[in-house]
Amino acid sequence: MQPFQPLFRNSHAATIAGNFWPRDLDLQRFPVQARFFRTEPDVQVLVHSQRPLIPTKAELILIHGLEGSSQAGYACSLAQTALEAGFGVHRFNMRSCGGTEAVSGKTLYHSGQTGDLLSVARQLRREGAAPLYLVGFSLGGNVVLKLGGELGEGGEAVAGIVAVSTPIDLAACVRQLLRPSNFIYGNRFVARLKARIRLKEALTPGLFELSDLDRVKNVYDFDDLFTARSFGFGSADNYYATQSSNQFLERIRVPCLVVQAKDDPLIPYSVFKHPAFQTNPFLHFLPVDHGGHLGFVSSRKPRFWLDGVLVNWLLAQAGQPR
Repeated sequence: MQPFQPLFRNSHAATIAGNFWPRDLDLQRFPVQARFFRTEPDVQVLVHSQRPLIPTKAELILIHGLEGSSQAGYACSLAQTALEAGFGVHRFNMRSCGGTEAVSGKTLYHSGQTGDLLSVARQLRREGAAPLYLVGFSLGGNVVLKLGGELGEGGEAVAGIVAVSTPIDLAACVRQLLRPSNFIYGNRFVARLKARIRLKEALTPGLFELSDLDRVKNVYDFDDLFTARSFGFGSADNYYATQSSNQFLERIRVPCLVVQAKDDPLIPYSVFKHPAFQTNPFLHFLPVDHGGHLGFVSSRKPRFWLDGVLVNWLLAQAGQPR
């Protein structure tokens, strides 16, 4: 594995650069098929699928982070690298994301919502997609790790898992997000979450009490007033306690790579002292000193170090040469 040589050693610079740095995805060589998968009677999720030009070595489902979509830069650049290496790629939009609010039923999405992803994975497997790997970024990482633990020994739909910059302890990460140094991220998340509530309420009136939006000053408030109520968790604290992937790590029974920057401004590195990383042989932990949150911009080419690392690991798991 090529060591990571960061272009930015400041965690905020790395995080912001990783978000805004231009990424290429060649849609002419790898045409996109937009597909809607029905996961519940009144819920559909949108998946953007692409095929490689060479015989398919394996299939990947890429899952974005909080208030992201299949168009997220990190998903597009990994898709490009993976397609060139011979993977089929499916960029998954969580429920109500990617412009799908009108077909998301009476709910939005949350950090532990694994049912939609499992439904799509099983439908792809029935179509012959195998082996199938899940790659989650940030909140998406929490989803894939939680799903891996829920499946345990019965994980026939999934051959392996990758999680990057993952908030495995939701409560600790929300506390971290509330720090004054992270106001720029918190404010951006809150503005987008509020906009999603207003749009969903306009499409499906009566789901939410819009006056409560005035009480939302941060992500914790949003989760307490909207997420927890919408999904029956009762409170933000109970939502975090039940949906954090850290309590599912011991049960994962497929190869799993977890990549984490020690200087991630949104995730305290202390949460990765979880004993499962020492006791569960299926977990492979790859920490790096710098990279921020989903940053990992290299000082040398290839610029997106993470993409090469993930594709090489996935090729090794699939028993395929680079």
